[in-house]
Amino acid sequence: MIDAAPTGTARAPGYIGYHRSDRAVARLRRRYARERRFKTYGLVAVLIAMGMLAFILVDIVSKGYSAFVQTKVELEVFLDPAELDAGGDRAALMGANYQGLANEALYRLFPEATDRRERRALRDLLSPAAGYELREMVLDDPGLIGQTVAVALTLSDQVDQHHKGRTGSGLSDDQIAAYERLEEAGLVAARFNTAFFTSADSRDPEMAGIWGAVKGSFFTLLVTLAISFPIGIAAAVYLEEFAPRNRLTDFIEVNINNRAAVPSIVFGLLGLAVFIQTFGMPRSAPLVGGLVLALMTLPVIIIAARAALKAVPPSIREAALGMGASPLQTVLHHVLPLAMPGIMTGTIIGMARALGETAPLLMIGMVAFIVTPPSGFTDASTVLPVQIFIWADSPERAFVERTSAGIMVLLAFLIAMNGLAVWLRKRFERRW
Repeated sequence: MIDAAPTGTARAPGYIGYHRSDRAVARLRRRYARERRFKTYGLVAVLIAMGMLAFILVDIVSKGYSAFVQTKVELEVFLDPAELDAGGDRAALMGANYQGLANEALYRLFPEATDRRERRALRDLLSPAAGYELREMVLDDPGLIGQTVAVALTLSDQVDQHHKGRTGSGLSDDQIAAYERLEEAGLVAARFNTAFFTSADSRDPEMAGIWGAVKGSFFTLLVTLAISFPIGIAAAVYLEEFAPRNRLTDFIEVNINNRAAVPSIVFGLLGLAVFIQTFGMPRSAPLVGGLVLALMTLPVIIIAARAALKAVPPSIREAALGMGASPLQTVLHHVLPLAMPGIMTGTIIGMARALGETAPLLMIGMVAFIVTPPSGFTDASTVLPVQIFIWADSPERAFVERTSAGIMVLLAFLIAMNGLAVWLRKRFERRW
């Protein structure tokens, strides 16, 4: 401890050593106390943020996990030749009354139900999907016609919600009694809901799926990547390696940075005005959606690519130029390959942002009700975030779990894409 004051410094009353006066010690204690409080505030903020995130995730999962199972009933269905014998005509087989055959199988389990009201209550237990399931089975194997087959058929969304313990399912007392009889007979069971992943949208919740939206998202992101990736890299290379430093390039850089902060719905308005109204491109098509998202994603890719190029040491360029390489050869053969991991990371993050966008696609009509999955870039389609938006606006209670399940699938895609970006950065990162 230094007990003497510096040369030329007068001792103050109560002096106990340089930096050890009562006033200095009090200041140090107050400073350390502020630092501890600041750390505590930061920790509390992090815990609050993590708690809110956990609450949201738990809420989504608790509402959506049940959508991955669907309630079905095991029925003995007689494939009546009078209804189905079409002489091998596939078109006639497709138009047969399969729902009526499923209803007859259900009536046989309740012989006391003879009047129209009771039978209508029984019919409402089955989903319209039951007829489609029978049709697909017969089309796959027409030799089943004339036989009695045991098949698991989908029950309605009200029965499904009742089976999952949700109160207020909308079933009448007679329908609940009929369901309980089926359950006591061991004919009701919850099975994995493959239709959720293989079907497109439907007005009936038990038939609604995400396959059409997933295909629409795939086509849309493919267009986005094909446009934004080469243009973004070319712009970044030019601005970072070749562009002269003048007012024009400064103006371009400022506008690129500003475009990254423009609300996404503005790009939707631009796409509606330019691509659809001016150029006459089809509404609700992945081609237009991809163009709009490419405009939105370009600034992210350009900024990330420029940062990756800037991170390459100047010595790489100088060594290549010293060996006689031209500036273009230096960039293409040396700088760009070394910067590619960072460029890929930025691109994947930009594509993940595009995958989660809804507002710009609503403006170009991708909010349409699509029951047939798209087969090309110009077919009418929707995307996964918009599909979730449509389901969230539907009044049926079963769509609540479909909405949450769709969010879970979307989050899985986003986490996978961001995880891939982190892996690429860790795998190919170089420390200079």
